Amino acid sequence: MDKTTLTNTRNLMGAGLAALLMLGGMAEAQTMRVALLSGEEDEDYDGALVLKNYVESRTDGEIRVEIFPGGQFCGSYRECLEAVSNGTLQGAISTIGGFGNLFPQAQVLDLPYMFANDRVAECVFDGPFTAQLRDGVLEEIPGLRLMAIGNTGGWRNIATTDKQVTSPEDVQGLKLRTIPADIQQEMVRQMGGNPTPVAWPEVYTSLGTGVVEGTKNGITDIINMNFQDHLKNVTLDGHAYMGALWWMSQDFWNGLDDTQKRVVHDGFQHLKTVTRALPMRQEIDAYREFEEAGGEIYVPTPEEKEAFREATSGMQDWYTEQYGAEWLNTLQSAISTCEESIAAELQ
Repeated sequence: MDKTTLTNTRNLMGAGLAALLMLGGMAEAQTMRVALLSGEEDEDYDGALVLKNYVESRTDGEIRVEIFPGGQFCGSYRECLEAVSNGTLQGAISTIGGFGNLFPQAQVLDLPYMFANDRVAECVFDGPFTAQLRDGVLEEIPGLRLMAIGNTGGWRNIATTDKQVTSPEDVQGLKLRTIPADIQQEMVRQMGGNPTPVAWPEVYTSLGTGVVEGTKNGITDIINMNFQDHLKNVTLDGHAYMGALWWMSQDFWNGLDDTQKRVVHDGFQHLKTVTRALPMRQEIDAYREFEEAGGEIYVPTPEEKEAFREATSGMQDWYTEQYGAEWLNTLQSAISTCEESIAAELQ
């Protein structure tokens, strides 16, 4: 074999070895499947895209992130979370109510008028409370790891088709749409209303036909679903921060090395930032569109908002009777700490 042939042979062998190494690296890459029930127009999808870009770029492709929006992988929050828990999925999002079906104590986050504003809510969710919730869930559902709490739609407010709500008395007798969660229905009952569980795809028709006379939703959800065709009033009572809980398979997490864990953890924190900021921006256009459609937006006075809070003050006793006081006490302590910390900024 002459020198030129030998050189060419070595080059070919080197190229072949490099290709094999690349294929081997590809085979070893881990796939992280993340499921969303919302579509690509939602802030949840934008957050998932940020997570995907961050994780894939920072791990140099060692971890690939595949996003399944619009219920492509699972059709309900319970189904998605069970898939994460058993390792079929590696990541998913749930609302507080959606998770409450598996871990009822978490409904403490849906107690009305607990958070004064975004700063307080996000301070709580960025503090020790989330780690405590993560550990508490892992004790009961070992495969399910809480990674971050973002936002999915801003704040839940009372919206009606006809009667403007300015006080708890205005809710009396109203048929308000709720999700099936007991805590959502109990809140409406305590204000004298008639809670009416309606599946999300059926809300538009139910509002139009009078099956319900109002709903409890964020303004971006109202506009995205064209509910402004029927809803004519929104009262900014802000009874619930619409938290979004982001989950990961504990088995998948355990299979990562420390460097990969840091990247994935940080990726979820960036996702969280996006999902909190986007609803704030989107609601500006959403409120304008609602008003352009003929709707009215009512901002309660501090005294009126306190009346709403007083009317539902029995919710905490109701929760304690159902699920005990542990998580309520933990949340109240976290809220107090955050309120004091935020107030200290003005000193």
